[in-house]
Amino acid sequence: MIRLKNEKQIEGIRRSCKMLSAMYKELIPLVKPGVATIDLDQWARRWIGQAGGRPAFLGYGPRSNPFPGALCISINEEVIHGIPSKRKILKGDLVSIDGGIDLGGFISDQAVTVEAGPVSEEAHRLNVVTRECLVCGIGAAKTGDRLLQISRAVETHAKGAGYGIVTRYCGHGVGLEVHEDPQVPNVPKGPNPRLSKGMVIAVEPMITMGTGEVGLLDDGWTVVSADGALSAHWEHTVAVTGAALEILTEDCGNPA
Repeated sequence: MIRLKNEKQIEGIRRSCKMLSAMYKELIPLVKPGVATIDLDQWARRWIGQAGGRPAFLGYGPRSNPFPGALCISINEEVIHGIPSKRKILKGDLVSIDGGIDLGGFISDQAVTVEAGPVSEEAHRLNVVTRECLVCGIGAAKTGDRLLQISRAVETHAKGAGYGIVTRYCGHGVGLEVHEDPQVPNVPKGPNPRLSKGMVIAVEPMITMGTGEVGLLDDGWTVVSADGALSAHWEHTVAVTGAALEILTEDCGNPA
């Protein structure tokens, strides 16, 4: 069931989103060759705590295997849900970071893909196009339209650039829980509700240089491209408030 938020709840989610984007603006410059991903995660935990929030992803999931980090940090062929570790970032890596903050019960969600030092032209183009998919998707719909208009725009832009689209995972409702209804796929398939006032969704294209097929590592979290192809991931939290969709998270660290 889709949970429509009232104005007070959307304002709480908006504050959480602004806090998350502020964190990213300080975190992104730290994503450099030689830095271990666990160090980025520890930095984020401290930052969020000092800001008065709580990492929304830490401990999320089944009791048998809760997510152990504040951030999902996925490198190159890792698409999403990478677990922070002692692994060090290398020059030329594409580093996708997905984070969320629980601020007094209001949840934000945002992902960026950071280029660690100079990357190949192919990797940079993938990153640029993936972010363009996010912009195209959000810009393709307004209040009262059907949700899959977002999905169709993402698919059209990604396929037009010759890339694969991850379909096994998708965007989702957000705001009072980390994951809520509805699902927000990156291809126009599945339930197609109207974008009604009070909906809050996470739009998140996951695009690869290969087929878009994925697999799951033995850790039970890390999703990788099945063919080992590079991937990129961008995400905004979006609210249906006025005629146009309101992007609650802020642009930060966009590829040039």
